[in-house]
Amino acid sequence: MSAPADLGPASDGPASAESARTGRMGRSRWRRRLTETTITILAAVLLSVLVRAYAFETFFIPSGSMIPTLGVYDRVLVQKAFFDWHDVHEGDIVVFAHPPLDHCPGPQDGDLIKRVIALPGQTIYSAAGAVYVDGRRLAEPYLPSPDPLGAPIASSTHPYRVPAGEFYVLGDNRAVSCDSRYWGPVQGSSIVGKAIAVIWDDSHPEFRGL
Repeated sequence: MSAPADLGPASDGPASAESARTGRMGRSRWRRRLTETTITILAAVLLSVLVRAYAFETFFIPSGSMIPTLGVYDRVLVQKAFFDWHDVHEGDIVVFAHPPLDHCPGPQDGDLIKRVIALPGQTIYSAAGAVYVDGRRLAEPYLPSPDPLGAPIASSTHPYRVPAGEFYVLGDNRAVSCDSRYWGPVQGSSIVGKAIAVIWDDSHPEFRGL
């Protein structure tokens, strides 16, 4: 009778099976963690895109037209979610698409930021450096004193009436700002959102409401 084949220790079989099961479970856990991490990253990216597109967005201030309220290189947080241009008020700072009639020096693309001075249907003019809306002198505590107006706005004898659905906007730095005095009022539908806070000022982080 021939000798039985050497099958090794009796415990080798179960140990090898257990080791294989442990290896499979480890790989399964690793794949699950990798999948969860990937989904989390994708969800975060998607959320960031949605927030930027529909909720809030930061805008960079490229010029000094809004000094002293907004300085050059400031960054502002602009509300886009639940924004309706029908709810824009006098004094709001808004971001809007570049006006098609803008022929002022500088870039001719990108969005602009200015302050709303007169609403649809209101009349506006300037006299002795002051701005009048519907015949009343506009109170502008946000301006420095003095703040030369620069280019005038119509006249008291021939005030300008803002068309329906449009807004008359000015920069706070009136003497240098290129605004509705040069390219007319902006369409309400072109307004992207309302600036609500400064988040970067004078080369450092800062949160200041507008």
